[in-house]
Amino acid sequence: MTLTLRGRLRASGLHLCSTLLVAASVAAMVFFLWYPWPYSEVSGGLGLFGLVVGVDVVLGPLITLVVFDSRKPHAELWRDMVIVVALQLSGLAYGVHTVFEARPAVLALEGDRFRVVIATNVLHDELWMAPEDLRRLSVTGPRLVNTRPAKRGDEKFNAIMSALAGADLGARPRFWKSWDDNARASALKVAKPLTDLLARRATQAEAIHAAAAKSGKSVEQLVYIPMLARRTDWSVLLDKSTGDPVGFVPVEGF
Repeated sequence: MTLTLRGRLRASGLHLCSTLLVAASVAAMVFFLWYPWPYSEVSGGLGLFGLVVGVDVVLGPLITLVVFDSRKPHAELWRDMVIVVALQLSGLAYGVHTVFEARPAVLALEGDRFRVVIATNVLHDELWMAPEDLRRLSVTGPRLVNTRPAKRGDEKFNAIMSALAGADLGARPRFWKSWDDNARASALKVAKPLTDLLARRATQAEAIHAAAAKSGKSVEQLVYIPMLARRTDWSVLLDKSTGDPVGFVPVEGF
């Protein structure tokens, strides 16, 4: 192995280690703040982050392997490496921004279902119409909200047309309501006993029992409401004595 090749491999290896450290830091921010479990799975955060960071982790060290040459003048070598790192960080910043914009921002109760709404799907020009405490989108996991039905007449027609265009009530802040006792009562009214889901999805009983155990409640103490998400449909577990969500189960509840 020539000295030049050995130097390139060493530089590329150091670049790879540095890149992995940066990627690990970004991953902690993404999956502990923006996509807490289970949203990393139901909203596609894991796949999107893997694509963005995977490309960045591979390309940076590979470019270093190609351009690094210890025989170059010192100033020229530093210039080349600064350009490589700048390009890599620019690509990472763009990718992370994309992941941020696609983060789950709202978990909205829409009648008889929950819907996970990502930040880019929220109608931002309606945020001023939401309750004051809901006018800023969360960056630490989705906010739990209730929604009111559209009123008759123009509002209902507008809601139907918006839904056909992909903006359901959960994506429209004008229909948001705070999660309060009325919301809990509405949730309990439409929720079904978890024992019913066990009977209907007997082949997924293990997953249902595991989700119940994780919530700290028995199956008999829980009810469920189906949850629609960007990538896959799960169910939300609620404590039937309070009406508050206490867990999630990877089972489609419709």
